[in-house]
Amino acid sequence: MYLLVWLVLLVAAIWAFERFYLRGYGSKEYPVPDDPDTLQRFVQAAEPGPEHLQVINTVRELTLRISVGRKHDNLEAARSAFDTISDGYEYPSEFLPVDAGGVPAEWVIAPGAEKNRRVLYIHGGGFVVGSPKSHRTITSKFSEISGCAVLSIDYRLMPEHHLEDCVDDCRKAYHWILENGPDGPADIRQLFIGGDSAGGNLTLSLIAWIRDNKLRAPEAVVALSPLTDITFSGASLRDNMDTDVMLKPFMKALNKLPPFIKSWWVLWSYRVRPCNPVASPLLGDLSDLPPTLLQVSEAEMLLDDSRRYVYKASASGSKVKLQTWTNMVHIWQIFDPQIPEAVEAWVQIGRFLEEHASA
Repeated sequence: MYLLVWLVLLVAAIWAFERFYLRGYGSKEYPVPDDPDTLQRFVQAAEPGPEHLQVINTVRELTLRISVGRKHDNLEAARSAFDTISDGYEYPSEFLPVDAGGVPAEWVIAPGAEKNRRVLYIHGGGFVVGSPKSHRTITSKFSEISGCAVLSIDYRLMPEHHLEDCVDDCRKAYHWILENGPDGPADIRQLFIGGDSAGGNLTLSLIAWIRDNKLRAPEAVVALSPLTDITFSGASLRDNMDTDVMLKPFMKALNKLPPFIKSWWVLWSYRVRPCNPVASPLLGDLSDLPPTLLQVSEAEMLLDDSRRYVYKASASGSKVKLQTWTNMVHIWQIFDPQIPEAVEAWVQIGRFLEEHASA
């Protein structure tokens, strides 16, 4: 009898530990923002054009190559495959390798970019793949539309390192870019931060840390389809699985796990509590943040990560904007100028940066 009682108590303790310490209390539902400028929707033509179909085929082929590499425990093959996503493009920018305070990086400088106006860019790739090379289409375009020198950092990746190492590299690079430009130590006149997917997660985590430590804030922030909640509680993770050709191969197995098991998997994989705001920016304080633009596709699994973040940040008084596109792949902006929706997304990013640069 006593053994049964102790067993019940043990099970209850384990359940409570997972539910309240690992997963936390989650994020409550926030209302749709009243300000009509906060939400903007772009509707794709009913039938995708040949360029869009070609992008879908490219993404499927790429995810297959990455999956094969990871399946055979060949991370180098997976990372090399992901790095090819920006191959075949001709870039107007120059790419200069640099040590950014102990973090490998490269400066991306488009013609006419001003070196005292800078962007810190944090690439995506699920914290496992990705590099400055894989994202040169994005960083070159970012430099072109912003007129800034872009610092694209090569932060440490999992599983060789922990998520805290990724976060630490971003913080080191932020300190460094405040005091250094492409030609060495120099004052900074203007600063933006950008990131996509996992890099969007690190971007939103970074700006909360900047606020809390009372550092110089960026003029504006751009997050492309960011992961904001590693408790993975967004409804679109399930609802949009079949329409997300990029993330489905990697997230399908995770979606099948019950929340209890998912929390332990996150703790083991990321070495951090799922509800920790450093890893789940959605679950932190979203007040007093710099102007932030989020772009996301309505067809992708991370749609609700952006929606919930914007709703909460807006309710917390931060200036935030959400732009959604229909039927786009995850991080479609990397396919500029191949598809017109990527071109339009960059036009919108340019307008947002210009608005807050002048402000």
